Amino acid sequence: MLAPAKHRFSVKDYYRMAETGVLRPDARVELLDGEIIDMSPIGPFHGGVVARLTRLFGLHCKDRWLIWPQSALRLNDHSEPQPDFILLKPTPDDYTNNNPQPEDVFLLVEVSDSSLAIDVEKKLPLYGRAGITEVWIVNLDEGVLEIYREPHFDGYGSKTVLSNGDQARPMAFPDVLVDVAELLKR
Repeated sequence: MLAPAKHRFSVKDYYRMAETGVLRPDARVELLDGEIIDMSPIGPFHGGVVARLTRLFGLHCKDRWLIWPQSALRLNDHSEPQPDFILLKPTPDDYTNNNPQPEDVFLLVEVSDSSLAIDVEKKLPLYGRAGITEVWIVNLDEGVLEIYREPHFDGYGSKTVLSNGDQARPMAFPDVLVDVAELLKR
């Protein structure tokens, strides 16, 4: 007896499903390694942390990066997640012609509560495989900021966990300090 095979969708298939109405216009889904995954609803704490990141990095920007919150990132032909927050290399068209790709990313942040398992088990290896140099996971349940660096095929070679009293600095912009307690306050 043959085991059932999964059908992997491409990004092209994914967009075609949206165009033809197979995926509703308001569907909160993302494409991860060929699978269409439902995204968890965004609660107030989660949304507030994304707003804090946007405000903080907006204050220090000076046209060094483009803030890309909760929007698509094209990793490869079978993955187009929607991370919570990305700092991107600026482009003249602000990515209006194509979604950004891994080489455009300075920093990627996932804000995780109910999505923690998917963020760590599915997304993190995809980000590492794509070569994204730095990923932060704001773990709301544990009240910590996890910093992943040194991407490789299975994920990341370096993980640092920061909590209240600690500060984070993005590798690409070490002049910017993120106070973990301030980021995670309610």
